[in-house]
Amino acid sequence: MENTILLVDDESDIREVLSLPLCDLGYQVSEAETGDQALEIFRELQPAIVLTDIKMPGMDGIELLQKIKHENPETEVIMITGHGDMELAVRSLKSDATDFITKPINVDALEIAVQRAKDKIITREKLQEYTENLEKLIHEKSELQSHLASLGLMIASISHGIKGLLTGLDGGMYLLKSGFAKENQNQVQEGWEIVQLTVERIRKMIMDILFYSKERNLKLERTDILDFVEEVTKELEQKIQCQKIEFIKDFEPGVGEIEIDRTYLHSALINIIENAIDACSADKAKKGHRILFSVKRLKEKIIFELSDNGIGMPADAQKGLFTPFFSTKGSKGTGLGLFIAKTIIEQHGGEISVKSNLGQNTSFRIVIPEI
Repeated sequence: MENTILLVDDESDIREVLSLPLCDLGYQVSEAETGDQALEIFRELQPAIVLTDIKMPGMDGIELLQKIKHENPETEVIMITGHGDMELAVRSLKSDATDFITKPINVDALEIAVQRAKDKIITREKLQEYTENLEKLIHEKSELQSHLASLGLMIASISHGIKGLLTGLDGGMYLLKSGFAKENQNQVQEGWEIVQLTVERIRKMIMDILFYSKERNLKLERTDILDFVEEVTKELEQKIQCQKIEFIKDFEPGVGEIEIDRTYLHSALINIIENAIDACSADKAKKGHRILFSVKRLKEKIIFELSDNGIGMPADAQKGLFTPFFSTKGSKGTGLGLFIAKTIIEQHGGEISVKSNLGQNTSFRIVIPEI
């Protein structure tokens, strides 16, 4: 309590004489007759300033000073000493007393000592405030630097991705133009497929960027898991068939319901399945490719597992797989898809893990608990 002074002296008349000017200075004065009593009051009230006599029966002032400083080093303690007790006064200063005044006590000297203690408290508070503001400023600066670095990385990644997409779009448009000029239907069809694929990649890039740029709270709804995964797979089945990839669904009957953000989790699973499609398409070493998508319940958790026998990944790629702007696809990826998927899964209180063997296979495991 900043406006409270604890006055400790075994002589009641001394306490009475000192209480009057302290009250006039605007302080609330609590009195104690002994060191033990003073320590009890101190622990209860936590006064900012203690004014104590040095020589008292039982616990003396120096012992009281040491105990108070041990419990709260920021308490300002002013010592009262008799004339000629300079050795005791010096001992008290070595024990971190704020000041000392001698008997008979002069009111002006008392006021000066109390004001000095108050000034120390104010200075310490200002220093603490300054330190906290400085720490806050440093933290904000670090965050700003991190955001700027992230923004720079994002711009570089997106620019690189857009450049690749524009190259693909130019190629498709050239084939279309050339095909129409030559009346070559096969060339027109090839060019149109390239344009369609590039437009789809642009759409996905824009959706990833929009997701990354804003925060969104989950909108949970009770969802039938089988209906949900059928909805997810329906969106990509045609794309998988066009890539001539075998798609196996292993959905546990009666898996039940769970509370999820249907739109968000749908987006996360789409990102992971598209990653599997890309891994199979990039693998030219095998003749046949397969994606297995399974769902099962384990007590209060839903387990989604997705595996493919595509190109696989080296160990270092697996470590960076879920970090923003990390991509193993070069200009074909933004490096945001799997980062976004992991973010969505963790927002649901879940977790995602990956295992992969270069040139052989990759499997993702997603665990979503009942929220």
